[in-house]
Amino acid sequence: MIRSKKKVLFLCSNNSIRSQMAEGILKTYYKEKYESYSAGIQPTSVNSYAVEVMKEIGIDLSDQYSKSINEFQNEKFDYVITVCNNAKESCPFFPGDKIIHRSFKDPLIQNGSIEENLDSFKKIRDEIKDWIIEYFG
Repeated sequence: MIRSKKKVLFLCSNNSIRSQMAEGILKTYYKEKYESYSAGIQPTSVNSYAVEVMKEIGIDLSDQYSKSINEFQNEKFDYVITVCNNAKESCPFFPGDKIIHRSFKDPLIQNGSIEENLDSFKKIRDEIKDWIIEYFG
């Protein structure tokens, strides 16, 4: 049986921001061609700023949850993409037909105001969206 959709796994440290955004964007924009997943080395929870800024572009992350890479250890992926340097350096080898590293800055500004954090999250959201459109579109 031949799969019609390619499977993509986005990996990040906590699976709370960047990998969640990437999963949501790919799932929304290219669901006919790709199955999109995300996971973290030390999963926490989906960041509320990420949910808020994704909602602005019509993508609902409220049903997504932070997942461990262990949930996918027996899965085969066409693409495994690390979206932060920490995931690239500390992630155990995760098999995929194509391994890609595309680091995006952590948008969370420690001790930043709500407005500063939202602006930072929007910037990273747009960088991830533009990269996904360029790479997968």
